[in-house]
Amino acid sequence: MQSTVLCLASYFKGGLFIEECKRLGCHTILVTTQKTEHEAWPRHAIDEFFMLPLPNLGREPDITNAISYLAREREIDRIVALDDYDVETAASLREHMRMPGIGASQARYFRDKLAMRTQAATHGVPVPPFVAVLNYRRLSDYMNRVPGPWVLKPRSEASSMGIKKMHTADEVWAALNELGDRQSTFLLERFIPGDVYHVDSVVWDGEVAFASVQKYGLPPMTVYHGGGVFASSTVLHNTFEEEALLASNRHVIGAMGMHHGVTHTEFIRGEHDGQFYFLEIAARVGGAGIDQLVGFATGINPWTEWARVEVAHLRGEQYHLPAHRSEYAGLIVSLARRVASTSAYNDPELVWRLSKSHHVGFIVASHDYDRVQWLVGNYVDRIAQDFSASAPPLDRLPQ
Repeated sequence: MQSTVLCLASYFKGGLFIEECKRLGCHTILVTTQKTEHEAWPRHAIDEFFMLPLPNLGREPDITNAISYLAREREIDRIVALDDYDVETAASLREHMRMPGIGASQARYFRDKLAMRTQAATHGVPVPPFVAVLNYRRLSDYMNRVPGPWVLKPRSEASSMGIKKMHTADEVWAALNELGDRQSTFLLERFIPGDVYHVDSVVWDGEVAFASVQKYGLPPMTVYHGGGVFASSTVLHNTFEEEALLASNRHVIGAMGMHHGVTHTEFIRGEHDGQFYFLEIAARVGGAGIDQLVGFATGINPWTEWARVEVAHLRGEQYHLPAHRSEYAGLIVSLARRVASTSAYNDPELVWRLSKSHHVGFIVASHDYDRVQWLVGNYVDRIAQDFSASAPPLDRLPQ
């Protein structure tokens, strides 16, 4: 019997995942929202396309009723969340329908910043000192014991959204007073300045089958709140930096109990001590073109491999990682204040251009680490002058 994979996507992403599922012989269903109706979905690879009149797919009981209705006439074998905001929704649906995969409690390790920090710390993974925004006595003790500045973080927003830097206890108490009943959905954490890295992995049978280590040009929080050009590039291979991050990544994935799938994990290297601290992990492919960055450096696209992993697990088959390489690539992306030609960016190492309204972006790739680093730095400066724009940061996505 043909296997059926149902994909949830509150936002436009994951086309390569759907295409690979279809290529592997699956019946594919996409459930998305009306605002993505006209996006460039790979409709040739989608057998059934459903748009729900919801701002996102997490609204209950609407989403459970909708997917349960589809299940009346279909044998749904797997539910996959293509976007970070759909991870908990997919987990809840799996629980409701008694399906394999990450359940509601485990999903918190990949969405709830408090849950993932607590779990990581319990397993001996270094994390910045943090405290839940729950008990005021503990909050006071924490701020007396841990010197500021601190960051007040939403527990379940994506990336740097909603994060605020605080320098005094008075600032913290004022922010909590403004949050009111929402304050328990935040945590307080020591702000550690340093370089931020991401490790993008494919996981099979509880082990990391593949991982690629990249370093951000500016920390995402800096770009999100202060503007600037987003950049990320492959770290130098066979160095302490790479090996330490690969080991930390394996430690974190083991702590979270991931059995199969993909992860995007972020770490910071503290300026004050050189130690790598765990920041967050997501059970999804990195956004903003990171899948292409990894693909051009290694020959492995995380979206494609995720589909292969899911289908192999569904069919009781063994997953085999394809042959890959260890080269270098750099990604540069920015909001664009004007629409103009990018033809002046024409180096032979340029392998990808972003096609997205009001954005400009490139990927450069080479076997030469120093050449990639030079190009990334050069492109960041040129884009900042030629195109760069900024938008006010959102505390929360519109509902």
